[in-house]
Parts: sequence; C-alpha cells; structure tokens
Amino acid sequence: MREILPALSAWYAAGVPFGLATVVAVSRSAPRDPGAAMAVGPGDEVVGSVSGGCVEGAVFELAQEVVASGEARLQTFGYSDEDAFAVGLTCGGEITLLVRPVSPAADPVFGEVAESVAAGRPVTVATVTDGPAPRGATLAVWPDRVAGSLGTDGLDVAVTADAHGELALGATGLRHYGPRGERREDAVTVFLHSFAPPPRMLVFGAIDYAASVARIGDFLGYRVTVCDARPVFATPKRFPQGVEVVVDWPHRYLRGTDTDARTVICVLTHDPKFDVPLLEEALRRPAAYIGAMGSRRTHDDRMKRLVEAGLTDRELARLRSPVGLDLGARTPEEVAVSVAAEIVALRWGGTGAPLTATAGAIHPH
Repeated sequence: MREILPALSAWYAAGVPFGLATVVAVSRSAPRDPGAAMAVGPGDEVVGSVSGGCVEGAVFELAQEVVASGEARLQTFGYSDEDAFAVGLTCGGEITLLVRPVSPAADPVFGEVAESVAAGRPVTVATVTDGPAPRGATLAVWPDRVAGSLGTDGLDVAVTADAHGELALGATGLRHYGPRGERREDAVTVFLHSFAPPPRMLVFGAIDYAASVARIGDFLGYRVTVCDARPVFATPKRFPQGVEVVVDWPHRYLRGTDTDARTVICVLTHDPKFDVPLLEEALRRPAAYIGAMGSRRTHDDRMKRLVEAGLTDRELARLRSPVGLDLGARTPEEVAVSVAAEIVALRWGGTGAPLTATAGAIHPH
C-alpha cells in the first residue's frame, strides 16, 4: 500500500473513483502477505500487485466491476488442478481479496489515512470483509481518535479496542465479531490493516561496512540512523541519502533513544571502549535483533568483558556475534547481505539453509 499511495492519493484528490484490491487472507505458499494491494484507476491504469502476476488479470476485471456497481466484493483465488491455464495460483497457495470502490463519497476517511501513512503517523484501517455489516465499510483508528464507522456503535467500540492493540504491534490480519461487536461470535469478519511507522535500524560505527548495512537497511524499509563518536567518520556524505548520521558516544546516544520489539541494532565498531558500554545498554532493552561485528577472537574478548560487566546468560543469549550468516562474504556489500539475511531469518523464523535442502512450505503460516 505504501508503494502505490502517491497514485491513490492523486486519484482520490481528483475525485476519481478507483477499485482497490487488498489481500486480506492467505494460505500455504501464497506469493504476497495480507495488506498487499493493487488498484485500477482512471484510464485503466494499474498500480501495485496482489500475487506477483498470477491473478492480476482477473483482479483488474473485478476492480472495474466494483467501481461500476459501487459494491465491494470478496474473492478467493487458488490453484486449479483441473485446468493449469485457469485463473489460479501456480504456487499452490490461496489468497482472499477484498475489492472495493474508493472515492470521497464511498470512503470519506481515505484521504486522512493516506496523509497519515505518507507522514509516518500510525493508523489502523478496519474494513468489513464479510457478514451482516456493510461490506467495505471502514473505520480508521489513530492512537488518539477514530473516523468512519462499520455500521453499529458496538462493533465500532470493539474494533477500535483491537485496532489499538494491533497498531502497537504493527500487526495486520482478520478479526471476528458479532453484529454489535460481541467478542465470542464470528458473524462479522473485519480486516485490520496497521500502518505503523517504519521500524528503526541503529548502526553504530561509521565504517565502510556501516555504509553498506545502512543502504540495505533502507532498502528493507527501516528508518536508519548511523552513530559514531568520531566526527571525521560520521559525515552524511559517506552514507546514502535519507540516512540520519549522529555524532555521539554510542552508548550515550542509545540511552537517550527509544527502541521497541522491531528495532534492529548493528554494532560495527569492534572496539571495546565503544562496544562494551553500548552492548550493556542494548542487551537490556527491547530490540528484535542485536548483532556485533568482529572476529571470533574479538567476540570471545567481548563476551568476557560483558560477563565482567554483570550481564546475565539470558541477556548475552540475545547477542548475534559474529554478526551475519555464513555466506563466505568478503566485501562490505557482501557482509551487508549477510547481516540482512540474518535479520530476515530471525524475524520470520527461517533457518538460513538453501531451500533445495529443505522441505515443506516455503512461507510457513
């Protein structure tokens, strides 16, 4: 959605209706996750993708139909064993799409949501996909306010409470309720799509490796900050545009910086006077990943110093050191790929093994 937002905002501002298809559920080896979106606008212009090409032709026609009728549709696509050329997912997975018309009249809160997403302000959009509530009805939930309605006050109250929780986690998925928001019923299905601010990547040590790690972090969607106490190295011109560069002692900067369960911390200084106080701070705060660069000898010395500093076995177990997966990387760019691969594997529970050596679903649920 973030990628196609400029086009959607332009169509919406011009008052031109468009059809928006959003993946709301997947199973098995579906190519895109919930939240992936495709839209068909004026002049049959298409932006985005919901399946990587498998069903886009059929979705294009659906989007045109919902704009013409003004009514949202729920459609499931799966692999067809009977006819390999039929519309379906050749990967063997299944996706469910909500295709709905969007315009200022049909969705009065879309403009506010688009502005918030573009500005990096957190918001969750709740949309009815099935049940007695109006399909396609939306409720936008910000940390401090709501806009829109799903049809009844009780349903709005229940969904608002859940949307706040999903927003805090950056989570997206389906929830089920009774017609008036009853928790133990499943008559109404609602898709909660959370737009949390991008997660942070904190890179410590303004060396050549840091520039490559910062570049790949930006590519993966992180908001990247590089910090180093040495002003001769910590200069913006050495790093990609959009990467924040801070001159400060690493442990002092981290102590004054908020982190959460999505934050990635990469310690590339491999100098004890920077590493040890920095890792003392990092290993005692929320973070998704904490990695430190260095040889095995450097790692052993670092671990000894951290034990002497009083860190527990549980805290030390969070440290990924030496940083990265074993790819045989040599250059800064290759090392950055190794680090990024480890971050992705840790996030999704991957093994790091070649797919040819594994069995079962490529994308576990």
